Amino acid sequence: MSYRVANVTSTALLTDQYELTMISAALAAGTADRQCVFEVFARRLPDGRRYGVVAGTGRLLDELADFRFGAAELEAVRDLVDEPTAQWLADYRFRGDIDGYSEGELFFPNSPILSVRGGFAEAVVLETLILSVLNHDSAVASAAARMVSAAAGRPVIEMGSRRTHEQAAVAAARAAYLCGVGATSNLEAARTYGVPSAGTAAHSWTLSFTGDDGPDERAAFAAQIARHGVGTTLLVDTYDITAGVRNAIEVAGPELYAVRIDSGDLGVLARQVRQQLDDLGATGTKIVVSGDLDEYAIASLRAEPVDIYGVGTALVTGSGAPTAGMVYKLVEVDGLPVAKRSSQKESLGGAKRAVRAARDTGTVLEEILYRDGEPAPQPRAGENLRPLQIPLIRDGKRVDDVPTLAQSRELLARGLVSLPWEGLGLSHGDPAIGTRYLSRPGA
Repeated sequence: MSYRVANVTSTALLTDQYELTMISAALAAGTADRQCVFEVFARRLPDGRRYGVVAGTGRLLDELADFRFGAAELEAVRDLVDEPTAQWLADYRFRGDIDGYSEGELFFPNSPILSVRGGFAEAVVLETLILSVLNHDSAVASAAARMVSAAAGRPVIEMGSRRTHEQAAVAAARAAYLCGVGATSNLEAARTYGVPSAGTAAHSWTLSFTGDDGPDERAAFAAQIARHGVGTTLLVDTYDITAGVRNAIEVAGPELYAVRIDSGDLGVLARQVRQQLDDLGATGTKIVVSGDLDEYAIASLRAEPVDIYGVGTALVTGSGAPTAGMVYKLVEVDGLPVAKRSSQKESLGGAKRAVRAARDTGTVLEEILYRDGEPAPQPRAGENLRPLQIPLIRDGKRVDDVPTLAQSRELLARGLVSLPWEGLGLSHGDPAIGTRYLSRPGA
């Protein structure tokens, strides 16, 4: 099952108008069927990032399968296109090939993340949808991977649905799970993608137990325990946190699974709560912290007695980098390399392949690009080379063995372990590995 914009079965209008104006002009000029290669890449990583994570590929393939101009879509663009263009759109099916990096693969500046082969018109019309999916999901994934690394093995829960567009929230939960986040609060992500879900209660639950005699936190905790048992998590900072912890253990007993802190100086409070829990005999009760956490805040709490992190706003917005900076550029026309020369927006002409070099110990060293159709590079002594691109679509049809979300999750986990140690740091610096060109295609 794939997620869709509400009440929409076609994805064809998730695009920009200029795609259709180019198609119309290409049909008139006789260039619509010229065989082309478009590539998706990022010229640079967002500031402060040492690597990127490819995410959204599975979602993209679902969306491409529904890229069709039916009667409703044609009616919506009726005043924008002429009759030949409208007829072309009505008959549109992507019949070309797409190769790409596996979802969960790491990427670096100029990595050819996706290669689209087909006629000019049938390939150019996919630009906006491809970039929309990959830029969003890869931005979220790149942030989530940093958070999971900063958590150093402690579980992370995604709870950012209320901080982004309702449909983006589903995609964000999926991208976060890809990166090792253990669960999401979003039920649509759980239903659609099988992401484990989690969630207990908000401050409103505790506040709702207020009567003529004032607030009754104990009653709120007791009602939650009565329904969900001691395996639940109690939010203890609605009022006084010390009283909240005491009430939680008095009501639930020392077997309470966890308490959550959502505000204040989380490091100081975690130490205070841990000591109080231990003094009350609840030595096994875990501490969950949330409240505008990002990778830097998580890293700063690494030495504190925090067991689980809840992340929201920073994760679903890419933690300061809401786009992966990917572009979709034409690199080859009828076998001839073409390249953009604009200052600071250059592209490398010609279709490319990519391999990643690693030591025999597994640590990656560099990414190597070479012209498609030329011999692949050979490994140096003590190194091995791994091809990065896999078939995704052949003759317009999705290939059968595209990695699943679970397989992509494992791929990313292995990829992060393979980075040089400095590549996992949160400090500013160069990309974790360099990109080397065996030739400069189109130069």
